[in-house]
Amino acid sequence: MKRLFKFILNTIPRPLLIRLSYLVRPLISLILRGNTFTDPIDGKSFSRFLPYGYGTQRDNVLSPSTLSLERHRLLWLYLKNETDFFTQSSKVLHFAPEQAFYKRFRKLNHINYTTTDLNSPLADVKADICDLPFENDMYDVIFCNHVLEHIPDDTKAMQELFRVLKPGGMAVLQIPQDLNRDITFEDDSIIDPKERAKIFGQYDHVRVYGRDYFEKLRSIGFRVEEIDYTAILLETEVKKYCLAKGEILPICYKP
Repeated sequence: MKRLFKFILNTIPRPLLIRLSYLVRPLISLILRGNTFTDPIDGKSFSRFLPYGYGTQRDNVLSPSTLSLERHRLLWLYLKNETDFFTQSSKVLHFAPEQAFYKRFRKLNHINYTTTDLNSPLADVKADICDLPFENDMYDVIFCNHVLEHIPDDTKAMQELFRVLKPGGMAVLQIPQDLNRDITFEDDSIIDPKERAKIFGQYDHVRVYGRDYFEKLRSIGFRVEEIDYTAILLETEVKKYCLAKGEILPICYKP
């Protein structure tokens, strides 16, 4: 199964993969029903989760029902337990909207929800993150998760995110991060997809972020909280929800 999933991820274009996933989810959820692991996003439990990864496959990480990964479930728990996102009226901008969140956020009547991306079929507004068609200080909440590692000029992208966020607003800017690396590594000369996958972890990534990611966000103007939410949760919850222990949530605010 791991080889099959790896082949699918690396051969089917992402927009088509998103559309196809809607068709296969009900069948997979039925096959894997059980009580060992739970997806906190929809509350459904399974005997196991699916493997996932463009290069090295991670076992037991992809929820059969919402298609959430560790990072999605971690963020959902944080938003639900530690913020007023699910109760407070707000204007929300969501980059490259994840399927695990898209329909659920869309149904929240108390938020004004806009999605944006260059290629996603779920995007309301087709836009370049480095040149956004939005006014200054426009959004209370921004989600831009696992996007910046794809962007050659991530400094410009961060500046645009800061520009359109309201003063006092919150931006969640998750990225794949090597916490053992002090300095972010990037090399523009690496253009071969196989080499990128080998060095950066995925064929369409352009860098590997280190711990200096948080300082770069601060240099843009954000106030950044580095939150290890798995350290706050019970060990039984970390296992039950299949979370990545030690993953840091970059929760950013505009002063």
